[in-house]
Order: sequence, then structure tokens, then C-alpha cells
Amino acid sequence: MSDFNDFNNAQVAKLPKHLKQFIVAQNYEKYTPIDQAVWRYVMRQNYSYLKNVAYYPYIKGLQRAGLSIEYIPDLQTMNDNLGKIGWGAVTVDGFIPPAAFMEYQAYRVLVIAADIRQINHIEYTPAPDIIHESAGHAPIIADTDYNNYLSYFGSIGAKAMFSEKDFELYEAIRKLSILKEAVATDERAIAKAEKELRYISENMGEPSEMALLGRLHWWTVEYGLIGTLENPKIYGAGLLSSIGESASCMQANVKKLWYNMETINYPYDITKTQPQLFVTATFQNLIDVLEQFADTMAFRKGGTESIMKAIACKNVATAVYSSGLQVSGVFTDIGISANDEVTFIKTTGPTALSFAGKQLSGHDKHYHADGFSSPVGKLKDAEKPLEDYTEADLLATGKDAGGRTKLTFENGIIVEGLIAGIVRENAKIILITFTDCSVTENNGNILFKPEWGNYDMAVGEKIVSVFNGAADKDAYEEITLISGQKTNRVTYDEKTIKLHNLYKQVRAIREKGEGMEQLEHIFGQLKTIHRNDWLCALEILELVYHKKIYHQLEKEITVYLEIKAGKEAEHTKLINDGLHVIKNPVSQLITE
Repeated sequence: MSDFNDFNNAQVAKLPKHLKQFIVAQNYEKYTPIDQAVWRYVMRQNYSYLKNVAYYPYIKGLQRAGLSIEYIPDLQTMNDNLGKIGWGAVTVDGFIPPAAFMEYQAYRVLVIAADIRQINHIEYTPAPDIIHESAGHAPIIADTDYNNYLSYFGSIGAKAMFSEKDFELYEAIRKLSILKEAVATDERAIAKAEKELRYISENMGEPSEMALLGRLHWWTVEYGLIGTLENPKIYGAGLLSSIGESASCMQANVKKLWYNMETINYPYDITKTQPQLFVTATFQNLIDVLEQFADTMAFRKGGTESIMKAIACKNVATAVYSSGLQVSGVFTDIGISANDEVTFIKTTGPTALSFAGKQLSGHDKHYHADGFSSPVGKLKDAEKPLEDYTEADLLATGKDAGGRTKLTFENGIIVEGLIAGIVRENAKIILITFTDCSVTENNGNILFKPEWGNYDMAVGEKIVSVFNGAADKDAYEEITLISGQKTNRVTYDEKTIKLHNLYKQVRAIREKGEGMEQLEHIFGQLKTIHRNDWLCALEILELVYHKKIYHQLEKEITVYLEIKAGKEAEHTKLINDGLHVIKNPVSQLITE
């Protein structure tokens, strides 16, 4: 990615190669005058309502993140502002895989969908869009306790084991969100995608670590409330960016429950409003619950159960030996002793060996292209683990007349061959390379033959950690499965382009404070040619109402909109809310 733009932001500049692959250009010029009006409408509504129910001073938060009520944010301006509080922002194409999303958070970079919702989804969209990401997530980033939680969540989420089903679910959600945001999508295609999503989500089986963490993320970062059960305030971005649900969620029919470890038992449906929401007394409590959950995860527990999770995930994972050696690959087999201890592990296909997140020289996925297997455990009758052996200890294990070393493990595995090399890190042996080597189990089963080449034996008494992905992702060149489903690029017909121009004219009149005499003609065009539109008429009404001129035009537009609100159920609330903000103006607009 030679033309990578880091926006002169330290956090964005730090992003590794495997995360940069998701970044797309914002292409600011693609936003139409209607898109800009949609942003302005939502932001005015948000401020009008959220100033009473948002946890933090919404306007101040917007300013600190480089956002304005008037314009869709430009990524450079956002990065200039977020950089001051140690964060950055990049634009991506719709939903990205959960593990990558988490990792961006760990790097303190906000992931913002480059697209903006269509006017017919102005209240809520299941697809991630620039309103949700920037107006929802960015304003609260300035809160130190909250942004610490966000980045800590990311670092834990990036290690979470996921299942094959999780990826199917991600693809189904992405597909549905793209169809719903596309212009003139066949309703049958949407119904079919909804049915597919329902089927997958109803047949997920036991939820993976990633699925459970996804619930914690949803009920905090997206839909969280803070304060008391009786009078909570909103901090979740999903609520802050949904002008419909931010109001309805405060009603009594939406249950308010305390946020704690039990919350992981509540799945969510991305396509529906939430039947209950969770309240935390403090942001510190969010970190405490996350800590509790992290203690149950494979990256902290290690052992048999964690390797089993890696085998079930069928994707690249990393197992860490107690010596510190990290084995990254697709795990396919495990040996288990009578007391449930791991006796050996096996990967199939490209495998890399690392230490402290850095790949070992000569042990990349091409060298171990066909997989890797190695015993785990102590040597028989040994006083200490093999990883703590000195050269003298190794010599004392005994060599035969040909200088061959024989290592017999407690679990019955025997490794016999000539030691050709030893790798130590932090005074521990992490790897021993044998030539002319055979590896057998105590039942005579052969695990490795001399004719297969050198045998690299991982050293470690236990598997102490297992986590998602490769240890050294960039060296492993972990090109995450980027979805083949791309969000749709819209082309506009002549009539829509003319409507865009009317919006553009109204904005120019508002900003320059001149040309008011054109408004009557523009409204005439809306009334006769663009009868489906309601937002441009609202913007004209806002201008004449506040200038206290053109009283006849003001009356005419008011009646037109009131009739529209009465006849068109899908526009009733939108028009009425728009009229409310005109009559109760946003007193403190943010200027660029």
C-alpha cells in the first residue's frame, strides 16, 4: 500500500499491514447535496434530543472530534482533532470482520464506514455508515475512561477465538446490510437474505468467545446506558446515531437491567429495536466485567479446552508454550493424557514459529508449509521443565555411542536423534532442532521419521495461551478473508440529479444569506416534479420561518408538509420532528 495516507496521525501511521488492507479512500466528492442534507437533518435532530439524554456534552464531544452539524465530516479534519486525544480514524467499505474491527480499536483508530445512509433509511440503518460511526462513536472518544475501555476491549477482542459459523454470520449480515442500503433492491432479494440470516443465527450452536464478546460490545459500545436504572443516560453509538431508537429506548416498555457478567446471556438482533438495555453505574464497571470475561478466554486459560477451540475455529490460531514459543497455523489434532493435559499439538498447512510476537528467523510459513507437530510436557523423572535445562542438563539426559540424544516424555512420547541446534529466548530453551530423528508414542505409533528431514521440536511444559490469528500477523501476511460482497456504487438518473441541484441551491442560499427570492421557484419544482421529497421543503421552511419573511410561502409549505405527514405514514415522524426543530431551533450550531 505505497499510497497509504496516514493523515499525519500517529495512531493511523502505526497500523500494521494486515489492517491497512481494509482501508478505502473517503472520496468526499461522492457525497451528494441530499447526503449532506441527511447528515444535517440527523445531526440537528440528535442535538435537539440528545442534549437531554446523552451522557456527555454532545456538542463539546462533536467539536473535540472535529465534527460539525452542518457537513459530513472530512477524514483529515477528524484525524487532526482526534490526534490531540491519541486517537485516529480511517474509512472502510461497510462491515469488516469482527477480529479486524477489534484490532483497530486496540490501535486506537476509529473505523468509519465511508458511505452514508439513504434518505429512506434516515432514522436507522442496519449498515454501518458515517453517521453511526462518526456521530455515534467519535464524540465520546474524548472521555478518557471510555476511550481506555474501548482500546482495552479491542486488545482483548482481537485475541478472541471465533467459529466457522461466526464468519458465515458476518457474511450474511454484511450481505443483508448492503441489499437494504442499495437503491431499488428487489424486496424478494431482501426477504431471502433476511431468511438466510435468520437461519444462520438460529443454528449457531454453542456461542464462541467472539460471539459472546460481540454481545458485550453490543450492550455497551453500541447500546449502552450509564447512570441509574430510573434515570440512565445514553453513551452507546447505536442509540446516539439512531434518531428513532434514541427516543423510543427511554420508554418504560424497554427494560433497563444492570450491566454485569450475566449480560453475555442476552443475544441481540441487528435488524430490530432492542427489547432491553443495560445500564452501568460507571465506565470502570465495563472494564471490570470485561476482565471477568477475559479470565474465561483461551488466551488466558490455555490447556486442552483452548486447543479444542482452535481446532473448532478451522482458521489460523496461535498456541503459546510455557517457554514463550508461539506456534501459528490451523490446528487439526491434539494429544490428551489421562488427566486431561495436552501431550502434543498438530497443525496442518502453513505454520510459523514466533517469540514475543516476532517470527523466528528460518521458521516462516514456507519452511513449515505442510504443518507442524510437537510434544508438550515434562521429561520422565525430570526435576524441572525441559525449557529450563542448561547445556549440562541436556548432556546429562544421556547420549548413545553415536552421540544421539533420547528424550522420553512423561506422556510416553519418545524423541530420538542428533541435536543440530538449540534456540533460547529469555534464558529458556524454546526450540530444539534434531537431524536423523524419530518421534514415537508409547503405543508404537510413529509421529515423525528420519527421512522426513530435520525435526524442529517445540519446548514447553504447558500450553499457556491460545488466541485467534497469527502471532506475527504481518510476517505471516495474514490477508483476512475480505468479503467479495462490495457495497453498491450508486448512479443517479437525470431527475435525481436535478433534485440534487435544488438541495445545493437551498444550501447556498442558507450559507450566503442571499438569493431568498429563488425559494418560491425551488418549492414550485419540488411540489410538481419531486413529490416524493420532503426534506428539501423542510429546509426551505426553516429559512423563511427564521427570516420572518415570505409569510405566504411559509404558510403554503407548512400546509404542504402537514398534508404529506398525514398521508405518508413513513414520513409522518420525520416531518413532525423536522417541524419541531425548526420551531425549537438548535441554538448552538457548531461552526467549522
